[in-house]
Amino acid sequence: MQDTSMSVTEHLEELRKRLIVSAIGFAVSFGIGFFLAKPLIIYLQHIKAADHIQMNYFRVTDPFNIYMQMAFVIGIILVSPLLLYQLWAFVSPGLYKNERRVTLSYIPIMIVLFLAGVAFSFYVLFPYVLHFMGTLSSSLHITSVIGINEYFHFLIQITLPFGLVFELPVLVMFLTRLGIITPFFLTKIRKYAYFVLLVVAGLITPPDVMSQLIVMVPLVILYEISVLISRYTFNQSLKRMASHDES
Repeated sequence: MQDTSMSVTEHLEELRKRLIVSAIGFAVSFGIGFFLAKPLIIYLQHIKAADHIQMNYFRVTDPFNIYMQMAFVIGIILVSPLLLYQLWAFVSPGLYKNERRVTLSYIPIMIVLFLAGVAFSFYVLFPYVLHFMGTLSSSLHITSVIGINEYFHFLIQITLPFGLVFELPVLVMFLTRLGIITPFFLTKIRKYAYFVLLVVAGLITPPDVMSQLIVMVPLVILYEISVLISRYTFNQSLKRMASHDES
C-alpha cells in the first residue's frame, strides 16, 4: 500500500479529475460513434440472419432514435477501457503494489470477455432467434412487419447483457482474492447457481426451450471455469500467506 495518505478533500478532488477525464473520453468516443453509427446500422440491417426481414419505421423519430442509440452504444464500448482504467487509478492508491499490478491486468481480460459474450450472442443466439421467430410466424400464416426500432432494440437487448454475463470469471477471481468467496463455497452452491443461471437465461432470451438451452450451456461452462479460477486464486493466496508467515 502506498505510504501517502489522502484527506477526504484530496479524495474528492481525485474523483473529480477522474470523472472529468471519463466525461471527456466519452464525448470523444461518442463523436466517433456518431460517424460509425450509419455504416453499422446499414450493415446490421443486411446481415444474413435478417435477410427475410423488411425494416419499417412507425414513428417519425424512429430513425433518429436508432441513430443516437447506436452512437451511444459504440461510444460506451469504445470508452470502456478508459473508464475501467480511471476506476482502477482511483482505487489503486489504497492497494499494495502487487495488488495494483494484478487488478490492472483485469482490464484487458474484462474487455476480451465482454467482446466474447457479445460475439457469441450476435453470431449464435441472435440468428437462431430470428430464424425461429420467422419460422413460427410462417407456420401461423402471419405476415411479419417489423419496426426498425423494435429490431435494433431487440438486438441490443439480446447482445449487450451477454457481454456483462461473460464477466463472471473476472468477478469470481476478484471476490476470491478479497476472501469474500471460496472455491468450496462455489462447489457447495453449484445446484443453486445452475438454477439462477437458468433464470438468467430465461430473462435474456425469448420464451422457447432451445434458446434457453443455447444460452444455458455457455453459462454453465462459464460457471465451471469460474470455479477453477477461484480454486487457483485461492491456492495462490494461501501460498502468499504461507511465504509471508515464514518471512
